[in-house]
Order: sequence, then C-alpha cells, then structure tokens
Amino acid sequence: MQKLIVALCLSGAAAYVAPVAPSAGSKLAASKDEVVALAEANPDFLGKAIGFWDPLGALDTNFWGLGNEGTIGYLRHAEIKHGRVAMA
Repeated sequence: MQKLIVALCLSGAAAYVAPVAPSAGSKLAASKDEVVALAEANPDFLGKAIGFWDPLGALDTNFWGLGNEGTIGYLRHAEIKHGRVAMA
C-alpha cells in the first residue's frame, strides 16, 4: 500500500486524467459585424474617437482553419486568458 501511495505522489497528476477534446465551436465566437458594432458602441471618449480599429487585419485572418468566427473566438479567449494572467 505504501508503494502505491509513493508512486501516486511521485507521478504526474495529468497521467490519470483523460484528455478532453477541444470543442469545434466557441461560445465567444462572433462575426466581424458584431465586433465592429461593439467597438462603435463603446461609450467612452476613445471608443467614439477611434471606433473600430484593426491595423493588422486580425479579423480577416483564418487561424488554423477555424474560419472567421472561430478566429475571433480564439483571439477573444487569448485576450481574456492573458489579461487574467497579467492581473495575477
């Protein structure tokens, strides 16, 4: 019994968790029109002055064959994740 406990303590926990397949769609996915409307509806001064600004054309790219909505969802997810890491 002690050998089993030691083996479990020394091994990685990820080895005992089944992998989860990533979902094809994202809850955060939106169309380009929705993102433009969101940017233009921003009530603060910067939102009114700039509106929609995409100098790199990120919304027109296709990351890893996800399509336009999947790319927007991926970028939103990455922005939220990195923002949370920066605040930690």
